Amino acid sequence: MERTHISPYTNHQTTSKEQSIHTYTDSGGGETCPDEDKWASRLLRQCAQAISEKDSAKINHLLWMLNELSSPYGDCDQKLAYYFLQALFCKATESGQRCYKTLVSVADKSHCFDSARKLILKFQEVSPWTTFGHVASNGAILEAFDGETKLHIIDISNTLCTQWPTLLEALATRSDETPSLKLTVVVTASLVSSVMKEITQRMEKFARLMGVPFEIKVINGSNIPLGDLTKEELGVKEDEAVAVNCIGALKRVEVEERGDVIRLFSSLKPRVVTIVEEEADFTSSRSDFMKCFEDCLRYYTLYFEMLEDSFTPTSNERLMLERECSRSIIRVLSCDDKQNIGSGDCERREKGNQWCERLKEVFSIVGFSDDVVDDVKALLRRYRTGWSLVNDQTNPNTDSGIYLAWKDESVVWASAWKP
Repeated sequence: MERTHISPYTNHQTTSKEQSIHTYTDSGGGETCPDEDKWASRLLRQCAQAISEKDSAKINHLLWMLNELSSPYGDCDQKLAYYFLQALFCKATESGQRCYKTLVSVADKSHCFDSARKLILKFQEVSPWTTFGHVASNGAILEAFDGETKLHIIDISNTLCTQWPTLLEALATRSDETPSLKLTVVVTASLVSSVMKEITQRMEKFARLMGVPFEIKVINGSNIPLGDLTKEELGVKEDEAVAVNCIGALKRVEVEERGDVIRLFSSLKPRVVTIVEEEADFTSSRSDFMKCFEDCLRYYTLYFEMLEDSFTPTSNERLMLERECSRSIIRVLSCDDKQNIGSGDCERREKGNQWCERLKEVFSIVGFSDDVVDDVKALLRRYRTGWSLVNDQTNPNTDSGIYLAWKDESVVWASAWKP
């Protein structure tokens, strides 16, 4: 077959998607792809397998097929095909590092406070994907801080501080003395660093409005390993009640460095450590491309279907969230971890049970109180049907946090720990 140069950044419209799908026959002359509803997953799996086997003729044919059928503006299958095509093309051509850096550079130039804020708030309005972790973590932190007057939260997340206004309100309405709050934000994504000055000013203004004595400090953790931070750099004092809050940031810590980060948390002697991570495993399969591809496809299929169910078809916010995913997919599938493409850019997610194994070496799980669980359930009732709260399905006799499930599939894990 003549070698064809395919660009994943252009989309050639096909006159008949059905005809293209059903005329494709695998290299063994076998059956056609019969299940049109799953055409993207089927073609993507076959393409990934061809790349794994270094079958250049089949790779070119499948890349061409996917390029003809995919679109960033189509239905869920077309979008999955489009964004995974980018990653598979990069894998096949060994151009992942260059492509990833280009996408990050483009996103960085267009990143501003207003667009980032609108995107996060709109996502929180239509989906509990992020607010689930906020409510669970805030509840555990407030209970751990009960009766304390000098509070210090080490916030390792990239959520633009959207978690903290509700906690400030709760502190302002405490029946006893209003405590002081020091918030140290460790930013692990370079895109977020550019807007933290505006966020800091807004947080200070809101705290004054609430009447809560407040201090905020921002540390750029995107260029240094988290485990290298010290108690002094974080500004932890002996007379403070400390909480460590991690929302979706630990995936950016290299796997080999995660033990150091957990030991850092322990050295701070926190009253509570709250951890929220998305339920996906991109670590145990890092040396097996096909297994890593399958885990990645499963996770992002759920995510894209959730976005399709939550947003209108023409939503700009949905498109922006999907474009964010494209960078992550390329980072997972087509970038060599041995090559340094920027600190803080790791995308090696682990599932809740994997994190529990690490954390239990140093911490004991606290578990969420009935009041916190009730608050989370009340939150989920604000959204459309399909969302639910579940406990650890693999080991129901062991408390290992709670899970947000979408259509019976666990997608986000939340937990609380103490030394």
